Amino acid sequence: MEQVHARSRSFGGGAVPGQAAERLRRAPRLGEGAVRVFLFLSAAVSILITLGIVAVLVEESTLFFRDPEVSWLEFLTGTKWQPHIGAFGVLPLLTSTLVVSTIAMLVALPLGIGVAIYLSEYASRRARAILKPTLEVLAGIPTVVFGYFALTFVTPLLRSVFGRDTVEIYNMASGGIVIGMLVLPLVSSMCEDALSAVPRSLREAGLAMGSTRLETATQIVVPAAFSGIMAASIVGVSRAIGETMVVALAAGAGPNLTLNAFRGAETMTGHIVRISGGDLSYDSIDYNSIFAIGLALFFMTLTLNVISQAIVRRYREQYE
Repeated sequence: MEQVHARSRSFGGGAVPGQAAERLRRAPRLGEGAVRVFLFLSAAVSILITLGIVAVLVEESTLFFRDPEVSWLEFLTGTKWQPHIGAFGVLPLLTSTLVVSTIAMLVALPLGIGVAIYLSEYASRRARAILKPTLEVLAGIPTVVFGYFALTFVTPLLRSVFGRDTVEIYNMASGGIVIGMLVLPLVSSMCEDALSAVPRSLREAGLAMGSTRLETATQIVVPAAFSGIMAASIVGVSRAIGETMVVALAAGAGPNLTLNAFRGAETMTGHIVRISGGDLSYDSIDYNSIFAIGLALFFMTLTLNVISQAIVRRYREQYE
């Protein structure tokens, strides 16, 4: 017995719990300290990179708006974007970007939420083992492949259905549909994570009250995961707005102020790709206009992220 007490004292068994915790905190842990420093540096580097990108956008955009030919009012309300003749209205680029993103989310959201509900509520282990890797493979396909898929498959399909006179060869509809396919894995994965986080007790309570599996999924689980689903939706919108190669190849190569999705129109990202790939002189007004469009895109995605965080905080459900 004395040996047991001596051993317990040697391991701190007779010490007060607060004193033992204090000794553990004071004990040197070089490995843990190195990991903590590495993680801090990683976070700091990511923040510095973001600040550097914002600084470059602001600096180059300032040069654009300082030009006597440019005004904020014309940039925000003008209906023609042709910098080489002094027309700097961003509305044609903004409108086509919103049209393509809207079509993409009309494709990605219903399918993504449906896939998430199936994986979370209905799928067997075998089905999940097949579908999850398939979605990950879809997310890993290069976007340039999606762009050629839109141009060579989706566009001919739309023209055969709606008519060649209605659907142009380069159109926003095919770009939006394929971007929806591109965003689908992201939306479905995030929604499935949100649905899986809902406690099983809520499902069991719904089934115990006589609800079917479909009613339980749509009337109990989905509302409980609303904040996560909304966050996934807004992240998907941000991803659709920032997509470049699909719209550069399939949507069109000229600014066009139209809401007709079957017509060609250039998005903000597509315009940046086309202009930056041309023969532009450094510090010219055409060159600086690229950064002004990039800054507008940054504020659009930043606004969406702020809205996403507000929605998550407002509708977050906490369960014990």
